[in-house]
Amino acid sequence: MSTLTVEKRSAAHAGRRRERLFYTGMAVAFLFIVFAGFARTYYLRPYFGTPQLTPLLHLHGLIFTSWIVLLLAQTALVAAKRTAVHRRLGWAGAGLAALMILVGTTTAVVRAKIVEVPPGAPSPLVFLTIPLGDMLVFALLIGAGFYYRRGPDVHKRLMLLATVAVLPAAVARLPFDFIQQVGPLAFFGLPDLFVVVILLYDLLTRGRPHRATVRGGLLLVVSHPPRLFVGGTQAWLSFATWLTDLAG
Repeated sequence: MSTLTVEKRSAAHAGRRRERLFYTGMAVAFLFIVFAGFARTYYLRPYFGTPQLTPLLHLHGLIFTSWIVLLLAQTALVAAKRTAVHRRLGWAGAGLAALMILVGTTTAVVRAKIVEVPPGAPSPLVFLTIPLGDMLVFALLIGAGFYYRRGPDVHKRLMLLATVAVLPAAVARLPFDFIQQVGPLAFFGLPDLFVVVILLYDLLTRGRPHRATVRGGLLLVVSHPPRLFVGGTQAWLSFATWLTDLAG
């Protein structure tokens, strides 16, 4: 075996190892953020005296937690070279993603109807564009991810970006005062840093950004400002009032 062949194989092995570490590390980071964000209101609720949750919120928490755990399991399966199991589990992931969209949308609408805000604070209807926007972007990215499931480079990046799309709710609940003070700039901006991380990974490993990272990342980031603008319009408030009335 020539020295050149050995070097190529060694470089390929190092590249695969770097890729496994990156995707597994991203999944672990998502898991940490979700747990830290929802620890007081969900995972460790008995220790913080949080009021009893409704069945819908329990279902919401279970489904969204299952997605994060599944993402970590899927990255671990690929790292362990168990791609056949990864593909079979992917169909369960498709069903879980559909449930996330359905339950996430329903929860957002129901909560906007019943949540009470302090006097002078904006109506929950104004902020309904945020969770509904998260669900829309997640649906688009996850749909594209499953469509390109036979293209691993595209598929993996879209799965990460789709998960980033649902992180703002967890980030908004992190126990840091500056997040509540800064508001949307923080709970949108901090998750968007993961887009930067994926871009940097592309540059370091490929020498240029991957098209899936660029297109998916742009969809994610560009979707944020319009939601904040639309939420304050009379047309949106009328639509949101009609939508929440349907929820009873």
